[in-house]
Amino acid sequence: MTKKAWFLPLVCVLLISGWLAPAASASAQTALSLNDRLASSPSGTGSLLSLAAPAAPYADTDTYYEGAEGKTGDSLKSTLHRIISGHTMLSYSEVWNALKETDEDPRNPNNVILLYTKESRSKNLNGGNVGDWNREHVWAKSHGDFGTSKGPGTDIHHLRPADVQVNSARGNMDFDNGGTEYAKAPGNYYDGDSWEPRDDVKGDVARMLFYMAVRYEGDDGYPDLELNDKTGNGSAPYHGKQSVLLEWNKQDPVDDRERKRNEIIYEKYQHNRNPFIDHPEWADEIWP
Repeated sequence: MTKKAWFLPLVCVLLISGWLAPAASASAQTALSLNDRLASSPSGTGSLLSLAAPAAPYADTDTYYEGAEGKTGDSLKSTLHRIISGHTMLSYSEVWNALKETDEDPRNPNNVILLYTKESRSKNLNGGNVGDWNREHVWAKSHGDFGTSKGPGTDIHHLRPADVQVNSARGNMDFDNGGTEYAKAPGNYYDGDSWEPRDDVKGDVARMLFYMAVRYEGDDGYPDLELNDKTGNGSAPYHGKQSVLLEWNKQDPVDDRERKRNEIIYEKYQHNRNPFIDHPEWADEIWP
């Protein structure tokens, strides 16, 4: 009898008797363990299959941005302004529930992630007291004095959950590098007229300000918001520092959480997109 002839019947007997079951069970446990690790990974990958299968595509952005491709400078800026204007506007009170979805902690659906501290905090702790989170206007609302009425003051493309005390410390400062580290938000720095956010959200901050400078051009009853290369802009409708924001856009590329947030805003709330999340390279085309 050949080796193959006697080996196959033996395997069958062992399978029937259950001798090989522990090995099969161990393999299944290994796969399950890996899936568990993937599900809890920062990338949010949910299964072994996800390693090979690409994520489902978001909206057809080629169609959405039709007419913008190939343009540069003011021509690109005006085309994008036309595309992203005319969106649904929320009331300031409606912003609370929107942020509870757009900034939900993927590891804990009862919490939101705070912009400057990366802390996961209960959705129910929204308010104005110490220990609460509130609605941070990344484009400081005093820069153009647009307040919290419908429009730029309630545009959730630049509104993010932030710790009450950290939000107050940032105030209406422009963005720039350097300063003293803020004790309640390690990784964030400040001086007399500027705020430097933690590295993980520098690109996010830049792309939110790019959006605001394109969306609000002064042609629909709202201030004409523009970037400049200064700090200490006060109540003028300007925000800086443009050269630093362009650097941050490259240093901190768009991530999946930012893309998902953009998609939620587009699909469920405002029905417009932040072009600089879909096409971060357009910032350099508009502000060379």
